[in-house]
Amino acid sequence: MDIQKIYQLYIDSSGVEINSKNVKKGSIFIALKGKNFNGNQFTEEAISNGALLVIVDDKKIFSYNKKYKKIVQVDNTLFFLQKLALFHRHKLRHIPIIAITGSNGKTTTKELTKSVLSKKYKKIHFTKNNFNNHIGIPLTILSMSADTKISVIEIGANHEKEIEKMCSIINPDYGYITNFGKAHLEGFKSIEGIIRGKLELYDFLKKEKKIVFVNGDDPIQLSKSIGMKRYIFSEKMESDLNVKYLWKENYLYIENMKISSSLIGSYNLYNMASAISIGKYFEVPLEEIRDAIREYIPINHRSQVLNKQKRKIIIDCYNANPTSMIKTLTFFDSIKGNKIAILGDMLELGLYSNREHENIIFFIEKSSINKTFLIGEIFSNTHFKTSKKIKKFVNKNGFIKWIKKNSLNYKEIDYVLIKGSRKIALETIIDLI
Repeated sequence: MDIQKIYQLYIDSSGVEINSKNVKKGSIFIALKGKNFNGNQFTEEAISNGALLVIVDDKKIFSYNKKYKKIVQVDNTLFFLQKLALFHRHKLRHIPIIAITGSNGKTTTKELTKSVLSKKYKKIHFTKNNFNNHIGIPLTILSMSADTKISVIEIGANHEKEIEKMCSIINPDYGYITNFGKAHLEGFKSIEGIIRGKLELYDFLKKEKKIVFVNGDDPIQLSKSIGMKRYIFSEKMESDLNVKYLWKENYLYIENMKISSSLIGSYNLYNMASAISIGKYFEVPLEEIRDAIREYIPINHRSQVLNKQKRKIIIDCYNANPTSMIKTLTFFDSIKGNKIAILGDMLELGLYSNREHENIIFFIEKSSINKTFLIGEIFSNTHFKTSKKIKKFVNKNGFIKWIKKNSLNYKEIDYVLIKGSRKIALETIIDLI
């Protein structure tokens, strides 16, 4: 069965699933494989759940189940998923797509941009959950309907050439890089590797003569976008959109209009400004842009604030890397009051891991943060010993046992910050605080 015939079945289907348990009548099940799973083994379950078609890449499973006549074998199911997404994008090439990548803030920027553009476009498509990798992006493209007016897609990456590959599937018309920070150093090998990797978005847009949104106050973005079609926002230079940032007050001005949000941390002002500039480019009225930014409520444990027992708990534990950690701690340090930080390991840093974790401890030692709890093997293995200001735990369970015996319900605590890498899952301790 060729791609054209399968695509027609996809058009008539109820969607693509990669988890057999989510398959319903009329779904297409694509059996992906990974280090710890093999979707091919769930072929019969997918068929019994009503799959219209099952795509496998295991010869034995195909031979055993071909009696069902709902099964197709391909060389590689992941490559097939990506190929099907590319075919779908080609069919819907009239739909403009904005691609957003970067080391920090890409999800917040994507969500703000979606909120802004929703003021003009009633049918907007965007990346949901954390579907920003080599599997999630094809699934996101395949979820785009023909009546979509505009799409905002987030691209994550942990090594070079990944963004290049994703751009070939997405075929974006516009792009924005939030920043170049110390994220996924293990895969990118160095900060230079990170910069090259992120700039793969520029390479694609330049080749296709498409448009890039540029933070003119970021010297890398500004210099590397020379010669491209670009829309620049800046405070420091004359640009397409002039911005005035009030860093301490955590809001900004566009055309003498004050724009603020519920996002904590002045480091989010660039995320706000980029979403505003994209909205201005697409001719969303400034008043509606302001309302969209103000109405946005952060979710998924990203820059969320929880009020509990006259105490503010800042939850920013969806992910962490050295750049985002320092920015968050700098903001937290600037707050007046009694403060406790609960920090988890920063993962995927490779050879830089120990040094970057020690840098965080150096910052904490000099800060006004009253007490810090460090959770994880990497923090625990640094040469810094536990002190009155810093207490270390090898894992989350150790911290949980400690906190159950030593409650944090001190009247003098005004703020608690919770931040760590996704795999540490620090959101599970919120109820204990």
